[in-house]
Amino acid sequence: MTMTDPVADMLTRIRNGAKAKFSSVDVPGSKLKVEVARILKDEGFIKNYKFLKDGKQGILRVYLKYGPGQASAIHVLERSSKPGRRTYARSKSLKPVLSGMGISILSTSKGVMTDKQARRENIGGEILCIVS
Repeated sequence: MTMTDPVADMLTRIRNGAKAKFSSVDVPGSKLKVEVARILKDEGFIKNYKFLKDGKQGILRVYLKYGPGQASAIHVLERSSKPGRRTYARSKSLKPVLSGMGISILSTSKGVMTDKQARRENIGGEILCIVS
């Protein structure tokens, strides 16, 4: 059975794993998912990630991050653009998420980046998800 929205599946697995207090979650791999995981790591929302080759498409293992009292580092993780309704934004219309406490992850012509990087480089793109 084919999957309609693999990025939404990745975000759901991370969200469910964080609620269940898992140390890591496994996601079917792709280049876009690895880039999203890289941004989540760089911004401090996850501990680490690792791409494991398995002879097929590979597995992306995401290590989740928790704070004091086992509170998840990710409070909100929602898909913005969907296959049936894409959400695009210009660099001028990108607003900070939670006054800069969160990020938007964008797919641009120069690669996957955060809203801060997109504003700095004056480039717009498809808003993949919002994280805070």
